[in-house]
Amino acid sequence: MKKPQRDTEESTRRLSRRALLLGSVQLGIAGTLAWRMQSMQVEQADQFRLLAEENRININLIPPARGLIFDRNGLALAENEQNYRVVMVREAAGDVQETLDRLTQIVDIDPDDIARAVEEMNRRSPFVPVTIADRLAWEDVAQININAPALPGITAEVGLSRHYPWGADVAHVVGYVGPVSDYDLSRIDDQDPLLQIPKFQIGKTGVENKLEHALRGSAGTKRIEVNALGRVMRELDRQEGIPGQDIQLTLDGRLQSYVQARLDGESAGVVVIDLENGDLRAIASAPAFDPNLFVRGISVKNWTELNENIYRPLAAKAVQGTYPPGSTFKMVTALAALEGGVISPDETVYCPGYTNVAGTRFHCWKRGGHGNINFHESLKQSCDCYYYEVSQRIGIDKMAEMARKLGLGIRHDLPLSAVAQGLAPDKAWKRDVRSEEWRIGDTVNASIGQGYVLSSPLQLAVMAARIATGRVVTPRLVKSIDGIEQPSGLGESLGLNENNLRRLRQSMTAVSNHRRGTAYRSRIVADGMEMAGKTGTSQVRRITPEERARGVTRNSDLPWERRDHALFVNFAPVENPRFAVAVVVEHGGGGSSAAAPIGRDVTLQALYDGDPPLEAYPTADRGRIAEQQERIRQRIIPGGRAQDRA
Repeated sequence: MKKPQRDTEESTRRLSRRALLLGSVQLGIAGTLAWRMQSMQVEQADQFRLLAEENRININLIPPARGLIFDRNGLALAENEQNYRVVMVREAAGDVQETLDRLTQIVDIDPDDIARAVEEMNRRSPFVPVTIADRLAWEDVAQININAPALPGITAEVGLSRHYPWGADVAHVVGYVGPVSDYDLSRIDDQDPLLQIPKFQIGKTGVENKLEHALRGSAGTKRIEVNALGRVMRELDRQEGIPGQDIQLTLDGRLQSYVQARLDGESAGVVVIDLENGDLRAIASAPAFDPNLFVRGISVKNWTELNENIYRPLAAKAVQGTYPPGSTFKMVTALAALEGGVISPDETVYCPGYTNVAGTRFHCWKRGGHGNINFHESLKQSCDCYYYEVSQRIGIDKMAEMARKLGLGIRHDLPLSAVAQGLAPDKAWKRDVRSEEWRIGDTVNASIGQGYVLSSPLQLAVMAARIATGRVVTPRLVKSIDGIEQPSGLGESLGLNENNLRRLRQSMTAVSNHRRGTAYRSRIVADGMEMAGKTGTSQVRRITPEERARGVTRNSDLPWERRDHALFVNFAPVENPRFAVAVVVEHGGGGSSAAAPIGRDVTLQALYDGDPPLEAYPTADRGRIAEQQERIRQRIIPGGRAQDRA
């Protein structure tokens, strides 16, 4: 049946509207696509080009050369040496075990290194290079290169590795580097991407650690082209990093080496300070260790030997160790009393060999006592009872204040690990820390450097330096950074009465130069080189009344760990002081017998900038000193230190 014309026209109109609507939608979609294509191809072309580049180009970090560390004379204490190593890419090696067998026939490689490398290759992607062995000789590298066709996937490379040419002599000061660990990353707030590089080395102890940022430098970059699997195809370009800054220390390498040799066989710490500027010329702790053992990762055997040694070679005793200062603290008590006006230099105190305080008997080291004794004689002969008396007059707070003024009980700011604060106790300290009130017996004990008082060899050297100069000498270890001189350590005046300081220096001079002085046997006899000093002996055990009644046991008859510590502080020359020295010999016995001879020998070595003439020693000592100097030369020369650096 034929549709009416009206229906046909209506159908045509509906189809036309639909076609128009559909066409409009299609046109809109096409326009949008065209606009988007134009935007992506023209306006955003650079952005998408960069994204495409990043899909095929990797940017790798280039570790910078670590800054060097020198002594005050420009001798290298920490340097970078070429490190030849052999690496393998598993993907290119084919049969890994067969290739490794060929390699071990060409060069001698520790089987443990081979096993470690195989384990690492199995953990990593097949195209990642893995180090098989490092620190190879050049001859080994040459053999590998010659046999390269038979060693697929094997490559010999050269890099930089840290080396400490002075070995144990500077271990406690310079420190050492080691691979960055998860523990390192967890305890330091450092976003440097270099730390994410496998086995990247950072400072672990000493100057290497405390000046890490200056020594590390800034990373360089290299752009490498990789394929879809991430395999390196070629290097496109590179930008070298900024090397670390060079550090010059105030240490005198030759003096440092001498002091370490002089301490051979002892458990001890020695510090030498230049009084002109506070420079630390030597900071020695014995025994020491070879820091080169730690650079690649120390073995379990070596670590166990160091860690279980009762003489604690890993401890930096010169700055980290704290000890009762014994009679070296008497100078603090004396100066506090003189400054406080509670005693005059000529006033005498009677010493019968003991002092009764609050029902407790405090003994003098001289059992029969010193009789009537004044300030000068009390220091020269180291009478304990004199200081028991004057300490009760001045009180602990004034003594602690003087101790801190002279550099005790404060932490000196040095770029070293675990610099000790020591302890100059007062009433507030005991109340806050021990929740107890201070007692008069505490004051009496502290007056002779016992009880709660603790000091490090560094602090004792600072004390001697401040007494010698009357100034706030501050120890300085860094001389310059990248050639920029660091501030001097010679500070302002202490503000003490010069007459009191002069009397103290005269008494210290008598300690070393008067026949009744406790350090007379260790005197310097060269004209113009005379030394002023003070001995000290600090107890590490309690002596019971029963033991005193039958006679105090000699140190030589006690186990080593129960013997007294031996101490000595000094400055020289008396008339124009140049150096201050502090010595602590752990469980050495008496300060006059164990510590003073070391202090004298070290002082002379510093004054003469090398071996002093035998005429500087007392006549009776010259034969023994000549033999000692020869032994020390033999100890130093085989290690290639003093001789190679002359």
